[in-house]
Amino acid sequence: MQTLEAINSRKSIRRYLDTPVEKEKIQELLEAAIRAPSAMNKQCWRFVAITDKETIANLAKCQVVINGWIKDVPAVIVVCADPKDSSDHNGLPYYMWDAALAMHNLVLAATDMGLGTCYLAAYKEDKVKELLGIPDNIRVVCMTPLGYPTEKRSVGEKLMKAVAGSSKRKPLEEVAHWERW
Repeated sequence: MQTLEAINSRKSIRRYLDTPVEKEKIQELLEAAIRAPSAMNKQCWRFVAITDKETIANLAKCQVVINGWIKDVPAVIVVCADPKDSSDHNGLPYYMWDAALAMHNLVLAATDMGLGTCYLAAYKEDKVKELLGIPDNIRVVCMTPLGYPTEKRSVGEKLMKAVAGSSKRKPLEEVAHWERW
């Protein structure tokens, strides 16, 4: 798969086959993640890869209600960051971008491998940290379920489409400007 093909075919998956994701593939995804750019190349990201079903079920309890569906996924990658290993400019905490860029590398690589993902950022950070033993100084930035997608659409996907409206992208001329705003 070419890069643009992965970008264009990536979508949020909320329903997965009950097939484990191979450890080698998870390792390869984490390698893709750490190739992302970061502020001053400080590489503040940290990852927790979870395949234990009980831990995943407990992680689902740390989510806001709408994300409870992750209890049945085969794997979850939690993306964290150490803010002291990043920088702040213009009043903006760059660790958030660093971690998000790493996550996006992982997501595109997963798409290329035929794996499904879904960005999640609606969770109770203190509960996630406690469950996974994440130190106090580390921030949980986002996470993604990981697995082989099933063709069936979940209730969550139907609900998100109803809430969000459409999965269509806004036209480029509506969001992009040339030379000046």
